[in-house]
Amino acid sequence: MHKYLWWILVLLGGCQNSANIANKSTVTNNSRFERFSDVKQETYRAIDWVSDGTFTEGIEGPAVDSNGVLYVVNYTQQGTIGAVQDKSDTRLWVTLPEGSIGNGIRFNQHGDMFVADYARHNILKITPQGEVSVHAHEPLMNQPNDIAIRDDGVIFASDPNWANGRGQLWRVETDGQVTLLKADMGTTNGIEVSPDNKTLYVNESKQRRIWAFTLNEQGDVSDKRLFYQFVDHGLDGMRTDSQGNLYVARYGAGEVAVLSPKAMLLQTVRLKGRHPTNIAFGGQDGKQVFVTMQQRGAIESFYSEYAGRAHTLH
Repeated sequence: MHKYLWWILVLLGGCQNSANIANKSTVTNNSRFERFSDVKQETYRAIDWVSDGTFTEGIEGPAVDSNGVLYVVNYTQQGTIGAVQDKSDTRLWVTLPEGSIGNGIRFNQHGDMFVADYARHNILKITPQGEVSVHAHEPLMNQPNDIAIRDDGVIFASDPNWANGRGQLWRVETDGQVTLLKADMGTTNGIEVSPDNKTLYVNESKQRRIWAFTLNEQGDVSDKRLFYQFVDHGLDGMRTDSQGNLYVARYGAGEVAVLSPKAMLLQTVRLKGRHPTNIAFGGQDGKQVFVTMQQRGAIESFYSEYAGRAHTLH
């Protein structure tokens, strides 16, 4: 069951082989940051960035490259990735191989994009030129959902089973080797690495919990501990800022919660829509936050006090 079918049931009850790209549009990066800076808004106040219906209800990703271009999956139809070059300026960037559907996106320090392909149990790699290949394939995955990437390029993937409310956690090496780190978790979804690369955060949507793990240099996890427990609504994508604060998409609540490294609730950012799926930092100074909105097929935006962790890697 895809996660959004499960969310619908929850809300009613109370509360993704190498291939060349088929279609690609040129993304112009010149004067990228200047255009974004022209529309800076009040801190922690959400505005519309991309209008309703531009993306499907499978809208996810999102991630910003070193040129400041925002990439989001499922632009106008499933199995695509759109490039947002400016406010309300979106175009098709790549069409994934037949049968593949993207979810979470991350970039490494070389500019390569990695995409969780939940439909075909892959982690896809896309070069800056738009060439698509399979970085990792694991048949034992339920559906790789969201991914996080360490500074050295090691990837961590959440892997929920929406039908039974369980989930797994995987590590993907830079050579594509896959290792199961944890089984028998809840519905693993949002995932992120702390700025010092020593903590891995993983949330469980159905159980409304965020877990913290200690990461060693080899990418092994230990010392699992409950970081934060919400009492209502669902959890989706997460990102950290340069200070180590954790931004959590609260599906159904219509908000982004900001938690300190000590698990204190610092901010609750109210959104225009109710169903945020994921988060990315970008803009001129890395402080602009982009939020993908599921039922709207839109993108909202707000400004934070701090730049995102990913922005500091570029």
